[in-house]
Amino acid sequence: MSLRSNCSTNGSPTIVDPRAGDVEDDASSTKSRSFLSLAGSLLAEISLAKLAVAWVLLVIVPALTLGLVPLIASAWVAGVSSKLSSPTRGLWPLLVLGILFVLGWYAARALYRVAETGFWALNSLVVEPGYVTCRELLRHFAEALVPSEMKDVQLARLRAATAVVAGLIISALALYVVVIVWPRAHWTAQVSDFTAPYRLAGTALANSVVFVASYFAAASLVWGIADATMAQPRDLDGFYSGPPKDRTWRIAHLSDIHVVGERYGFRIESGRSGPRGNERLRQVMTQLEALCEKEQLDLILVTGDMTDAGSSAEWAELLDLMALHPRLAERMLVLPGNHDLNIVDRANPARFDTPASPKSRLRKARALSAMNTLQGERVHIVDRVKRRLGSTLRRSLQPHYAEIARFADVARPRLSSTLTRLWNEVFPMVLLPDSTDGLGVILLNSNADTHFSFTNALGMIATEQMKGIKIAMAQYPQACWIVALHHHVVEYPRAAKALSDRIGTALINGNWFVRGLQRFSDRVIVMHGHRHTDWIGKCADLIIVSAPSPVMDATDRLDTYFWIQTVAVGADGRLRLLAPERISLCGQRNGESA
Repeated sequence: MSLRSNCSTNGSPTIVDPRAGDVEDDASSTKSRSFLSLAGSLLAEISLAKLAVAWVLLVIVPALTLGLVPLIASAWVAGVSSKLSSPTRGLWPLLVLGILFVLGWYAARALYRVAETGFWALNSLVVEPGYVTCRELLRHFAEALVPSEMKDVQLARLRAATAVVAGLIISALALYVVVIVWPRAHWTAQVSDFTAPYRLAGTALANSVVFVASYFAAASLVWGIADATMAQPRDLDGFYSGPPKDRTWRIAHLSDIHVVGERYGFRIESGRSGPRGNERLRQVMTQLEALCEKEQLDLILVTGDMTDAGSSAEWAELLDLMALHPRLAERMLVLPGNHDLNIVDRANPARFDTPASPKSRLRKARALSAMNTLQGERVHIVDRVKRRLGSTLRRSLQPHYAEIARFADVARPRLSSTLTRLWNEVFPMVLLPDSTDGLGVILLNSNADTHFSFTNALGMIATEQMKGIKIAMAQYPQACWIVALHHHVVEYPRAAKALSDRIGTALINGNWFVRGLQRFSDRVIVMHGHRHTDWIGKCADLIIVSAPSPVMDATDRLDTYFWIQTVAVGADGRLRLLAPERISLCGQRNGESA
């Protein structure tokens, strides 16, 4: 970076070019600062008050609810049994017995839901991330010790072995916890025990630890064996070159465009190591316009991280840009990335929200509004009650426009319940095939709900979304599909340069997701972003395509690129991937300005 520039007033050059940024723009950059440096900033800046509230809401409350369930159930059984064994002369005992039965009948399902919610909350927060972190730590250090010329088969065996070892380590630790906590756990209670809430709370927490640790011990072994026995990812050995049976589709696959809200703004992860402002994205739009004039694009797919931090200014910049390119906007499909939803503070990774804060739901409201603007008339949501594709996104949201707008205006928690329900219901979004054997697109939300900027990249696919995928495919059994999400579903078959590249970034349940799609592999291609790099490969016969970012990790002077992917139906009816076309974006040369 030059200290002198042509940014001047009355012909006088400035000492430091403000358009080129300074060290403050690298505050949260993983490219400019080490993992340990960022962790140190986190510890120095963290709010202990918010940490305590978050700990209570995210861990203590789910643990208490899970541990109380067997105590409440046993107390109810004891109460019913005592009434049945006591004399029943008079109406009062019969009335009490009837009340107990009614309470049990109506409360049992709610009690089960409470237990289930508490269990899966702890599972997503502690259990699965714990196993994945252990597995990736072992893989990272094991790969660093082996020769770089190791063959793919040997590398796959090493990855399989580390998965089993990770499962054994986690299982042993979990069993050790069970042995320690077991004497403090109790599984039955009397109604009178509820008069001592502090002692009951301790028992409930012990019960919860035993529940979760026992599950952890068994599940980690299952996950380790499942990871080891599943086919390891490998680079695609070749592209389809035979004659297509029917049609081909050209798809501009973009990802991680990270729109910023300032003319010379830098992006969180890249800092000054990336392009400033949105000029590079404008080049993308210009190139796409030229491609449309030369040869029709069927689809422009943006697999997440449309914005850098999900702010209103960033969404406004994106929508303003798309308004200048209506021909591209009508072909564009987008889905949310972690930067659209989970960034709490652009400048400080130590900042986090409490679960009760409305800020995360505000970011969801902005994303939902933008998706409705760009694709609301073209994508459909899944009607899970009727088990079929339902109305368009726009028609589903229209009755709630005023309520969503009101929440965005005042952000009162009581107004957010509808938004939370809608957010969970609109995914997957489905672009219908244009014929019974055409190509459709399924858009997923792969973001886990996190409240911490430092762990914002966590990904997970909910079981309800997988059910939605299967419903859509069952309605069009002869169609082929692009399944699009933000997070990468597997780690690529190449050694990561830094541990931070692989810890907390892939889907936590990625192998489960791949296994769920494996039987559709002849008519599905998975497309994603998130890693800012391109990779095309296969895992369990499923083709997986990763898109590079055209605006990350390269300064203004360096070139970037994106790919046009072409898919076709082969003579055997399988969905095939043809050789992609690389579209280069030129960096600024000497003397040029943004």
